[in-house]
Amino acid sequence: MTAQYSSQEKILVLGPSWVGDMVLAQSLFKTLKANNPNCEIDVAAPAWTLPLLERMPEVHEGIALPFKHGQLALGERIRFGRQLRKKGYAQAILLTNSLKSAILPFAANIPTRTGFLGEKRYGLLNDIRPLDKKKLPRTVDRFVTLGLSKTQTLPTDLPIPHIIANPENAIATLKRLNHVPSGSKILGLCPGAEYGEAKRWPAEYYAEVANEALANEWSVWLFGSEKDIPVIQQINQLTNRQCLDLGGKTKLGEAVDLMSLCSAIVSNDSGLMHVAAALDKPLSAIYGSSDPHHTPPMSSKAVVHYLNLECSPCFKRECPLGHLNCLKHLYPDRIARTLNLAS
Repeated sequence: MTAQYSSQEKILVLGPSWVGDMVLAQSLFKTLKANNPNCEIDVAAPAWTLPLLERMPEVHEGIALPFKHGQLALGERIRFGRQLRKKGYAQAILLTNSLKSAILPFAANIPTRTGFLGEKRYGLLNDIRPLDKKKLPRTVDRFVTLGLSKTQTLPTDLPIPHIIANPENAIATLKRLNHVPSGSKILGLCPGAEYGEAKRWPAEYYAEVANEALANEWSVWLFGSEKDIPVIQQINQLTNRQCLDLGGKTKLGEAVDLMSLCSAIVSNDSGLMHVAAALDKPLSAIYGSSDPHHTPPMSSKAVVHYLNLECSPCFKRECPLGHLNCLKHLYPDRIARTLNLAS
């Protein structure tokens, strides 16, 4: 790749709001550093994504955006952008496609403002790239493309996300939770589905895999946010409460560090799935209503489980046909076989 940013030392990236997308954005950060090792990358994004940025060595600074989700807050965005003028950014790269997200870099008076057209952001952006979804089928392809010059072509092999966990923080978190690791292998289960139930593998299937792991003397840890507490409790009940219930008990950074201690992970298509892939963990990634060709886990250790039924991917929050066969016909024994629980 030819260097593109030799004269552009400071770059501001307007990052995505979803955890999984922020993990995938690291491929862009790596690309920018490959093109110009001396560039300094700051990322402005919602505060909850900052723990991920802290674990990406390519990022110089994470900047927490104070705006509520979906809020225009025109005056506040302009004021926030003006405060960034003193940082002297040469380029802004927008990974978000909304009109409101383009206000901040315009107000910051950043000379080059790169992004897809999105919501007709003429004027706010001055380096508009065409988005051909057939040529750029994956989210990560679209992110990396925005870090290339208009004359560069997308590489065949993109840099892989790799986040750096903090094992000391993981041990401190376990201590706070009054949990003493047994020294056995650890299976991490991530049954959350922020987008909707059509992405959630059945709780009883998770429990069946957990019980097989427990029978083979593995420990089982259940990861999830406060919204996932009901399903995590259901899984734990089906295992006679032999799992470590982490539902709603950890912040994102703590969850990342704890996942780094796992020997293998099973996850729905979720943000934590991409975290597991970026931690280079053996991963069973379960897809139902979504498309593994659009947002695949970027890891050679990931096994994708997807039935590719006639009705999928539908991208719906709830199964429009009412049967959820895309997930219910992915039986637990198939996932368990990929985990080598008896070894």
